[in-house]
Amino acid sequence: MSTETKAAAGGDASRIHNIGYRSYDGPRLGRAYARRSLFSQTLRGSFGLGRSAKSKVLPMLLFGVMALVAAILVAVSMAAPDASKLVVKYTSYAIYLQAVIGLFIAAQAPQAVSRDLRFKSVPLYFSRPIEHADYVIAKFAATASALFILTGAPLLILYVGSLLAKFDFADQTKWFGQGLVSVALLSVLFAGLGLVMAALTPRRGFGVAAVIALLTITYGAVSTVQAIAWETGSEGAVQWLGLFSPITLIDGVQTAFLGATSAFPGGEGPGAGIGVVYLIVVLALVAGSYAVLMRRYRRVGL
Repeated sequence: MSTETKAAAGGDASRIHNIGYRSYDGPRLGRAYARRSLFSQTLRGSFGLGRSAKSKVLPMLLFGVMALVAAILVAVSMAAPDASKLVVKYTSYAIYLQAVIGLFIAAQAPQAVSRDLRFKSVPLYFSRPIEHADYVIAKFAATASALFILTGAPLLILYVGSLLAKFDFADQTKWFGQGLVSVALLSVLFAGLGLVMAALTPRRGFGVAAVIALLTITYGAVSTVQAIAWETGSEGAVQWLGLFSPITLIDGVQTAFLGATSAFPGGEGPGAGIGVVYLIVVLALVAGSYAVLMRRYRRVGL
């Protein structure tokens, strides 16, 4: 076969047919749809939905613990002789189970943001009609919503149980509302702090350790120093020391404004005056967390 024949045969075999490109005529859903999709995906992922079976174990286990303890407390309250109220306050439930809540956010905050950083997919988000603020707001809102579900569901169990036990409807409804406000504030604060710590590193393990250190170690340190201050007669310092830990901040706010019983040594939480300082610090931490996340994603989204 001649060279010309071979070339002709090769050209026929490798011929490219131009089928053209078709323009997209469908609806363009825009930023709002992208933001909602990112929120939904992150919220579902916080409980392992849409992920592997292995990813569902820990969040569902922690959710089950929160719900089971609430159900047990309802049963104990109903079985108590001459019972007229629950054995635990709605505002105290999250404080007692703060270790479970801390473990949940420590596991799920890195899942929400660390994978995008590790696989360098953040710039792909911003190549679409979505801004840095959309990404941060969606992640922040989804993580806070997941925490609110985790902490609010057991309060609902307590409330329904109290009504079934025929406890006073007005009192239970009032206390239930106070509890929901408390866990809503806790959810926003913990979500912001957890996401900031997780977003500092693309390594999931480092993110988990950082969140646990921020929530657990600070609480242990502050509680220890508060106990020392109380035993040495420095009762006034106890309230101010509570400003240095996320969980004691929530304790102080709900004690000052939501009729909660403080877990501080001696049971003496801040009054309304110092409570305003607690509330300002909480709001400043939430706003600061948002600002830090925005700065972080402006840098990595280039």
